Amino acid sequence: MTLKSKFLGCILGVGIGDSLGRRWEGSFGPAMEEIERGSQVLRYTDDTHMTLGVLESLIACKGLDIGHMAHTFVKNYEEEPYRGYGPGPPRIFRLIRRGEGLLNLDRGIYPGGSYGNGSAMRIAPVGLLYHDSEELRGKACSASEITHSHELGKEGAALQAYAVALAVKISRLDVDEFLDELEKFAENSTYKKKLRAMRTLDREKRSEVTTKLGNGIEAFNSVPAAVFSFLTAKSFSDAVLYAISLGGDTDTIGAMTGAIAGAYYGIEGIPPEWIDRLENGRYLERLALELLRIGES
Repeated sequence: MTLKSKFLGCILGVGIGDSLGRRWEGSFGPAMEEIERGSQVLRYTDDTHMTLGVLESLIACKGLDIGHMAHTFVKNYEEEPYRGYGPGPPRIFRLIRRGEGLLNLDRGIYPGGSYGNGSAMRIAPVGLLYHDSEELRGKACSASEITHSHELGKEGAALQAYAVALAVKISRLDVDEFLDELEKFAENSTYKKKLRAMRTLDREKRSEVTTKLGNGIEAFNSVPAAVFSFLTAKSFSDAVLYAISLGGDTDTIGAMTGAIAGAYYGIEGIPPEWIDRLENGRYLERLALELLRIGES
């Protein structure tokens, strides 16, 4: 599996997981067969839209520049505010536009900062670019602080980025080794507890999975679900469809699962009909390849 295939798989995986999950957001868990049906264009939400912003900024700056990334988010939101953004980010974007800063603005909206999954959902490009760097945690946390500065929000973004990085680096998945690496990387006890719980969960007992790991909008209730969906699947499609079948925040859990699974299985592992139907798929592919060139330079 080449890095080219893995970068393409990861970025397209975000868009596909997001788009497939979009229809089922807030559900109690659709059947996997229901999710797979349909021939319409796969239209993405703010998850992929903000991932595009991360990609565009990393490419323009040849690495992480918080100021540039923040203003890229603002510009993209103003051009396409209909992507399904939650209430927090637009308020933050307006503060940034008014020149009131770049970081920790969420603390004026949410006491202690936001611990939602909004930074984890978009962090995959950071995991790709810094997949072999000791700077990954710091870069992921810094990128998170634009909108999500709570410890649990930043940790969720960092853990998701690291899962993507691990998936890029391995050619054969050993579930226990993968979990060992994630547990060593995790610093927060909430995430460590959920990672340990994955070792004994039965994939088919979805109610138990969502009780132990979550399926909500909080980073600690969605990043673990995405990791588990990837680790217990036999293919890219199996991972994404299972993630969405857990219900709840289906577009974001689908997007994060798609990122990890795409980074592992590569573009060849994604059903071609999903790639063909993905909105702006060619643009996503081009950005993935540009990010790869920067990473290899």
